[in-house]
Amino acid sequence: MKKPMVVALAGNPNSGKTTLFNQLTGSRQHVGNYPGVTVEKKKGTCRHGGEELHVVDLPGTYSLTAYSQEERVARNFIVEQKPDVVVDVIDSSNLERNLYLAVQLMELGVPVVLAFNMSDVAKARGLQFDLAEMAMLLGAPIVETVGSKGEGLDRLLEAAVAAAARATPPPVPSITYGADFEQAIARLLPKLEGPLPRADARERRWTAIKLLENDAEVARRISAGEILRLVKAEQERLISLLGDSPEMLIADARYGFISGVCQETVRSTIEARHTASDRIDEIVIHRVWGLPIFLGLMYLVFWLTFTVGTPPMDWIDGLFGWLGGTVAGFWPEGSDSLLQSLLVDGVIAGVGGVLIFLPNILLLFLAMAILEDSGYLARAAFIMDRLMHKIGLHGKSFIPMLTGFGCSIPAIMATRTLESRRDRLTTMLVVPLVSCGARLPIYALIIPAFFPQAWRAPMLWIIYVFGIVLAILCAKLLRATLFKGESVPFVMELPPYRLPTLKGIWIHMWDRGGAYLKKAGTVILAISVILWALTSFPKLDTVDESLPAEEQQAAELAHTVAGRIGHALEPVIRPLGFDWRIGTAMIGAFAAKEVFVAQLGIVYSVGEADEESEPLREKLQQNYSPLVGLCIMLFMLISAPCMATIAVTKRESNSWGWALFQLVGLTALAYVVTLVVYQLGTLLGLGV
Repeated sequence: MKKPMVVALAGNPNSGKTTLFNQLTGSRQHVGNYPGVTVEKKKGTCRHGGEELHVVDLPGTYSLTAYSQEERVARNFIVEQKPDVVVDVIDSSNLERNLYLAVQLMELGVPVVLAFNMSDVAKARGLQFDLAEMAMLLGAPIVETVGSKGEGLDRLLEAAVAAAARATPPPVPSITYGADFEQAIARLLPKLEGPLPRADARERRWTAIKLLENDAEVARRISAGEILRLVKAEQERLISLLGDSPEMLIADARYGFISGVCQETVRSTIEARHTASDRIDEIVIHRVWGLPIFLGLMYLVFWLTFTVGTPPMDWIDGLFGWLGGTVAGFWPEGSDSLLQSLLVDGVIAGVGGVLIFLPNILLLFLAMAILEDSGYLARAAFIMDRLMHKIGLHGKSFIPMLTGFGCSIPAIMATRTLESRRDRLTTMLVVPLVSCGARLPIYALIIPAFFPQAWRAPMLWIIYVFGIVLAILCAKLLRATLFKGESVPFVMELPPYRLPTLKGIWIHMWDRGGAYLKKAGTVILAISVILWALTSFPKLDTVDESLPAEEQQAAELAHTVAGRIGHALEPVIRPLGFDWRIGTAMIGAFAAKEVFVAQLGIVYSVGEADEESEPLREKLQQNYSPLVGLCIMLFMLISAPCMATIAVTKRESNSWGWALFQLVGLTALAYVVTLVVYQLGTLLGLGV
């Protein structure tokens, strides 16, 4: 005989759960008490599609954190008896408060069906639900019911039977408790394998959250003193970092998730929690004012990063200049020591090229930590979500792309805020197409050299916009090919605003800045030494004393491996309008884009060349056309980013494969785009 299916009816008090139970079971119900407690136990039976269902009406509860006897009974039945399916009866006219229990049930991993009861009352109040979208975001089927009229019961039973028969576990709602909280959970999980030998990973995670939440009953079950001491230590760490109790942090994360679901799927809602956060949100995510406020804040972030960061960058630059000069002073003036060149031009210059960006990175992450810990960054993603979805990305992808205007390195590191690996990889691969600050010296050199005053601002605007458009097109292409598949549904969590703690901001800022130093620095240093070798060897056998120092330097560079590679590349890059001089400068630019200007100065024997060098501009005007100037900017915009960006891509993707794909893919794209522009321009007579 087939075993009856056990259906547990859960829900908040006054959600209409008992009315629904009576409609389902009619006279086929029994009333008694749960063993050992004076709590009423209701059981009944019904049939659907040949299945016999045993329906259990659990006591009303707001949460799976048990405080009262009724709540303890409801929670223990679900956790210990493991019914085939839990039907969570929700007062759909009071959605946010009722969904709190639903989220906990789904975190526990039990099959759940949501009965949106009192749907007639919700409609009368002007509430409209996008049930398909909501079911996708929550990972549970939703059925509208009116218990008092018996409406929707057949569809509810059909959904319950289907959920119970589902072969795979239900999806977990994408609630993020924050990096610090997730670290605490990760430390607890291995310790719970002993006390919970038969529990799966999801139940152990739920237990870890309950322990951090100070659930006394769960703590009594986990009697191991070592685990409880670890829980206490983690709770104290979280309070110290985040300035609030774990119970409050967990509740805020869940309500943030629920609030995000409601923002995306409920229309004309009067359900919103009217808190200070909601009143602020009326302004900061307003349809009209939201975007200007966001852009204004991002402007402040960049101002902080690149204006306040300039003095310490100059100090670091001066420090490494002094260090290089001091080390060089250990050898006689005019010495041609190989070790001196390695230390000064390779190691010190390479490390300095990395550390000079550290103030930018620390300040950027300081600002981002404040915005993230305060709760605003989630609102920024919400504002941009609709636009980003059109290119196959999540709203959170906009923050790294915006950061890319300053520097690609922190922009790629910022992709770690994206939950989906597809979104992370897509975003980090296209971020270098957004013009970073290092490319600006190239534009500042080329545009005045080839274009009249009236065209200078428009040309700069065209280059920046072209990069943005190309990034969007590449993102769409990647999502349609390599990262093909359904977009992972994300809820735009809107946690309440908080005052960030100084300790939390410091740790979040330094953790990210430290990762840049520790991981990227080692790889960058190695590549710096390699580039030094390429631009230093082989040495000229003879030195022509009659040549000026600048010309002698250019001759030495042409003789090196880098110079020879430039000559070897000339047949390949000639269709782009480039010669060996540009090719050689591009090799040096792999260390850092702005090095391109200095390398051009060397090959054209212009001393102390920078983006404002008039002699270098004159040399360019004599040798190239405006079309070639445009092609140089396009190639430097699109081609392989600097070595630091490649190193950070490897770190964040945890794969040299993706880093090399970025390197080769962007260079190939740059070649094709520049080839098309130059050849079309030449056909139109613009290449003279």
